[in-house]
Amino acid sequence: MGSILNAEGLACRRGMRRLFREVKFEVSPGEVVWIKGSNGRGKSSLLRLLAGIVAPDEGEVRLATGASCAFIGHANALKDDLSALENLRFMAGLRGLSVSQQDVLAALQTLGLAGREGSPVRTFSQGQRRRVALARLALEASPGLWILDEPFDALDTTGTAVLGKMLSGHVAQGGCVVLTSHLELSLVVPDLAPVREWVLGATS
Repeated sequence: MGSILNAEGLACRRGMRRLFREVKFEVSPGEVVWIKGSNGRGKSSLLRLLAGIVAPDEGEVRLATGASCAFIGHANALKDDLSALENLRFMAGLRGLSVSQQDVLAALQTLGLAGREGSPVRTFSQGQRRRVALARLALEASPGLWILDEPFDALDTTGTAVLGKMLSGHVAQGGCVVLTSHLELSLVVPDLAPVREWVLGATS
């Protein structure tokens, strides 16, 4: 089976500083790729390039025909005055996902938010906000590519276990994941498929 994502010759600058160049990257079905590197090396910038949110200064990113790509950044991108349910429906609409209210309720329940669906997210803790953002993943209909920037941030032990189970299930169904994490993945998700570590170097 061919790769889902291919990147060739990627380069990125931040102001006058070059974060990286000549990055070659490939992700295959059933694969987890852990992007590593010290602070300021451009890990988040690389994820945004791979997700197609911003264009690279050089190079090209190609997603396999028909493959879906879900991106969750370091920020949760929630609207404070909307409820958890309204936020998730809004985000599903932006993704072009056709979901019912029951689908959305089930996704929030999966992330442990049953009973808080109608509450405005401004009343939520940081961990609960992160769970609302991650509930988007439970709405993905096909096992495509998930690109996640520090997805375990603000999660407690229970939330970490729930996300770990989602990641494992996604990969087992043929999906793939590219993520950053300051946590050791073998400790937080011990049953995750073999993880390929990819260290982002820096040239400046």
